[in-house]
Amino acid sequence: MRKVERLSAILDRVSDSGNVDVVELAEVLGVSGATVRRDLQSLSTSGLLVRTHGGAVANDVGDELPVRMKAARRQSEKRRIGVAAAAMIPEGAVVGMTGGTTALELARELRARRGITVVTNALDIAVELAGHSGIRLVVIGGIVRHSLELVGPAAESMLSNYHLDIAFVGVDGLTVEDGCSTYDEMEAQTDLAFLRRARRNVVIADSSKIGKVTFARIAGLDEVGELVTDRGADPAQLDALRAAGVTVLTV
Repeated sequence: MRKVERLSAILDRVSDSGNVDVVELAEVLGVSGATVRRDLQSLSTSGLLVRTHGGAVANDVGDELPVRMKAARRQSEKRRIGVAAAAMIPEGAVVGMTGGTTALELARELRARRGITVVTNALDIAVELAGHSGIRLVVIGGIVRHSLELVGPAAESMLSNYHLDIAFVGVDGLTVEDGCSTYDEMEAQTDLAFLRRARRNVVIADSSKIGKVTFARIAGLDEVGELVTDRGADPAQLDALRAAGVTVLTV
């Protein structure tokens, strides 16, 4: 297991239980206690958890995870979501895509497609799709966030020139009461612009985002038509979303 995968596994366990123990982690991850302690110190230095004697506890400051670390978390679930989302796109469609590691899995599924236009504000998605002759790629400009998304008034102004058949929006939180949310208010506004330029709106989010609320509100559920998530999502949360009018697909 690579270091980034170990760190992601540790964060998953902290997120689920609120704390971790060095001895238990060493056994689960198949590494030495010294390696676990170094990993915990690395996460603590980044502000992603708090070291304790013999382990660590969750840090609830709401910080975003680094992109490389996000990419290793729930990767199989994100891949399934990407496959299911790609199947929703008809030939000839104009597709809007915001950033995120789940959206990146969708982009990878689109590489073999032909006759579609992708409009995105995500640098990693643009790199993934650049050079594929079957895809017309439009990249929205703006201020670069550490999530690799281009956001802000320039991005929204450019986006206003386009009509999207379907938009796929990644979120950091989704609840009935608070709708879609993310960590950055400028990113939230750009995400909302994608939703409002599309005829069909689809939120793509792994189950860890369902039932969660983060700092900046993107939109209420009245702006969301569909959700694609994995089977690990809380059934009660999904039922509430369906009752609110959202079409939910679990994969």
